[in-house]
Amino acid sequence: MASGRQKGSARREPVFDATPIVGGELRLDATERVGGPPVARERRAANDGGRAPTRGRSSKSTKKKKPKRGRGGGSGRSFFGRLVYWAAILCLWGVIAAGVVLGWVAAHLPPIQSLEVPKRPPSITIVGLDGSTLATRGEMGGAAVPLAELPKYLPQAFVAIEDRRFYQHFGVDVIGTARAAVANIMHRGVSQGGSTLTQQLAKNLFLTQERTLSRKLQEVVLAFWLEHKFSKKQILELYLNRVYFGSGAYGVEGASQRYFGKSARRVTLAEAAMLAGLVKSPSRLAPTRNLEGATKRAELVLAAMADAGFITQAQALSATADPVQAVKATNASSANYVADWVADTLDDLIGHIEQDVVVETTIDPNLQVAAEKAVTDELAAKGAKYGVSQGALVAMTPDGAVRAMVGGRNYAESQFNRAVTAKRQPGSAFKPFVYLAALERGLTPDSVREDRPIDVKGWKPENYSRKYLGPVTLTQALAHSLNTVSVRLTMEVGPKAVVQAAHRLGIASKLDANASIALGTSDVSVLELTSAYVPFANGGLAVAPHVVSRVRATNGRVLYQSRGPFLGRAIDARYAGMMNAMLHETLASGTARKATLPPGWQGAGKTGTSQDFRDAWFVGYTGYLVTAVWLGNDDNSPTHKSTGGGLPVDIWNQVMKVAHENVAPVPLPGYAAPMAGGFGTTGTVMPPAAVPTGHPSAPVNDQRRPAPQQQSRGLDDWLMDTLFGRR
Repeated sequence: MASGRQKGSARREPVFDATPIVGGELRLDATERVGGPPVARERRAANDGGRAPTRGRSSKSTKKKKPKRGRGGGSGRSFFGRLVYWAAILCLWGVIAAGVVLGWVAAHLPPIQSLEVPKRPPSITIVGLDGSTLATRGEMGGAAVPLAELPKYLPQAFVAIEDRRFYQHFGVDVIGTARAAVANIMHRGVSQGGSTLTQQLAKNLFLTQERTLSRKLQEVVLAFWLEHKFSKKQILELYLNRVYFGSGAYGVEGASQRYFGKSARRVTLAEAAMLAGLVKSPSRLAPTRNLEGATKRAELVLAAMADAGFITQAQALSATADPVQAVKATNASSANYVADWVADTLDDLIGHIEQDVVVETTIDPNLQVAAEKAVTDELAAKGAKYGVSQGALVAMTPDGAVRAMVGGRNYAESQFNRAVTAKRQPGSAFKPFVYLAALERGLTPDSVREDRPIDVKGWKPENYSRKYLGPVTLTQALAHSLNTVSVRLTMEVGPKAVVQAAHRLGIASKLDANASIALGTSDVSVLELTSAYVPFANGGLAVAPHVVSRVRATNGRVLYQSRGPFLGRAIDARYAGMMNAMLHETLASGTARKATLPPGWQGAGKTGTSQDFRDAWFVGYTGYLVTAVWLGNDDNSPTHKSTGGGLPVDIWNQVMKVAHENVAPVPLPGYAAPMAGGFGTTGTVMPPAAVPTGHPSAPVNDQRRPAPQQQSRGLDDWLMDTLFGRR
């Protein structure tokens, strides 16, 4: 075998291309690479004599073959398969994107572990002397009510119309959101909302009302947190006590009190449906302004409740047939002026409020209604004639307790309290402080001063009638509001003495100590002028005007109790008696002779008219009540010669008639009733020992003869009326 192999052709060894090895590396040129450049392949073929390399394949192998269908290649996938594939990819990326977005939103919220449901803002219930509710204040309109104490159809109404799948979803209703999105796309706008009750609660508790995507996403995250933190029952209870119902009412209790005048515990099915319908658009559907719209919305709620199985169809029809007929509207009541004043003073009395409180006030609801009616009726009847658009009134007991306050003609139109905040010139209503300063320096009601022209460094004040009578007593001068005598007395005792007397009695505003102070040229408020007359009515004691008698928590714990109202003696009791005798003459024969009181009552007071008839005042009082009335215009424009002895006295008469009804007469301190007589016949001043020292506002039986309402009038009465008219 070996020899035979040797005889044949010689052994051939494989010959490799003589490609040089450079640097010990084996390199392939471009023609040796699989799938090398066409140019390189053509060059190699030419070098081989034009023969195409076959590498053991037939020429047929160079023909193009169709790719086989299979799972591996995309080109082999059906259209449905590709659709499913890309849908899955898109869903995956959508989930990833949603997770990233929600993560970003969560990162910009406070840490979830630090989130707490904020404390419910406190409710302030303000009640009158008889315990009846005057108004409510605070961000919430009523106290929180446990879900168990509400009729079952009340929460069911909200679930039926706002969130039908409330008990099934986890904070976000995917089905409801999708439905709302489709509806909004079809209507090319926002026609439906997809927020659940939990989302609405999250918005109310933690977020603003802005309509942005980031805020909506935050709402979703917080809804998840609420569902994790609280039970469905707790979420529903929180919602019902926090949601806004319009007209300043928050929570079902506040809304029920606001619109129906009763607790949410006692609402009917029709009323519950109306409340549930309001949350969609509380401002537009508030029953106080759109009862028809609120009723139609309530019918939709009843239909939804029947559809959800909460009530029967018969119950829905019955409630629809007997809808809410009357809505209690109290928001425009003048008691709201009192409520605003009370809310402003609470911080000083009990500090920061962190719980629901009941504020017991000194307001007499019946007198408050009478005062409001007197002001509004007089202005409606005669305001246009006299060019008067606004009015204010304060009624106060001799111990400083405010019984009624009217801060303007219409609270709904203007919440500015003209009784407390506004300051106007009191005119001649300031003169009692001038005469008091004169009495304290040795003069008496019978002291005589000249009523004649006067010149004070070029200023020449005149009487209202521009007539002068000559020598008159101080009583006559004050009763008929003689300007020249008031200025003479001011210059005699000194303007500073007048200012000091006014401040001592209760005027808190800055007063200019100059000659014109005699005519009431420095601005004061109705409240402080009323309180400054109180020492005359109580025998000389200064008071702190107050309206809050007690503040208690809803559990009964007392947070504040009013103490002694008296600030000490402001004037000697004898001077108080003298002033009462002089100011009584203003009602008997002077500028306020139109003032009337029930039989047996002694009255006193002073009218006032500022320059150019811009302000008209009357402050009158008995031993039981002091009432001040102001009329004018907010822009300080002149009236049509409206004077203190006109409309203000008419309003005062109506209020005092109601206030003194069925009350035993109380005498003016230090003043003995006069016998019937002519002009200048005043009562006598009692000695200081006879001045009442107890609580002055309590009605007592007194055996002294009361001052008659009408005294006989002499020739000098007629002369003074003719010369000076009404001031």
